[in-house]
Amino acid sequence: MLTWLYSDTPLPTPENARPDGLLAAGSDLGVARLEQAYAQGTFPWFNRGDPVLWWNPDPRMVLACDQLVISRSLAKKLRQIARLEGTEGARIRITTDTAFEAVIHACGAVRTPGSPLATADRPAPGTWISPAIEQAYTDWHEAGRAHSVETWMDGRLAGGLYGVSLGRFFFGESMFSLAPDASKLALAYLVAFLKRHGVMHIDCQQETRHLASLGAKPIRRHAFLALLDETLHRAAPPWAPGELLQSGRLLARAAETTP
Repeated sequence: MLTWLYSDTPLPTPENARPDGLLAAGSDLGVARLEQAYAQGTFPWFNRGDPVLWWNPDPRMVLACDQLVISRSLAKKLRQIARLEGTEGARIRITTDTAFEAVIHACGAVRTPGSPLATADRPAPGTWISPAIEQAYTDWHEAGRAHSVETWMDGRLAGGLYGVSLGRFFFGESMFSLAPDASKLALAYLVAFLKRHGVMHIDCQQETRHLASLGAKPIRRHAFLALLDETLHRAAPPWAPGELLQSGRLLARAAETTP
């Protein structure tokens, strides 16, 4: 029987999830509940108007940072960007935490088909990122756990992603792209930043062919939880508003406003 959560009901253990990964329903999306859920690899996903549904699928799609596959065309673009990155003359810049609310809102409005941080079985673009989800993760961002990576082209937000950072583990949530490769650039820079700070895995939730093309692989729940348990107690990367370099360095700077 599916567990119904109240504000004081603890989440069931992951092993109690149904075969489709559904673990529980109900309760709120407050920071404390999200913290409890992600610490055991559980995440919310539900349609607008439905109760909150909590999932812990088996197997779990995970991208090992050192196994990210970068296409030749993307590699060429990265080389071009590297020549001017960190300078005033750069046409393309990748930043962190400078426009979190704009990124999550854009993910809810426009989703690149086959997005590496989204699930193939999710409903039509944007429908699962409701105002309630936007508010919950914005609150978590302000609490220092949820983060965004933004791709700026000619001063405009062209793509990006957001996710959750706990210890030395990153949970990818969603991404969007308004220009070719904008979201992939954000992912490539994110991976470099994570690797520089000892984070070696990104949770991508469920299996898709697009994820597989980027190097992600499905692993069993017990293996995923073991990875999570090994890294949760370690220090998280030094997230801050700033510009990322391909080396993984973060040049901290004041947050900017979205045009």
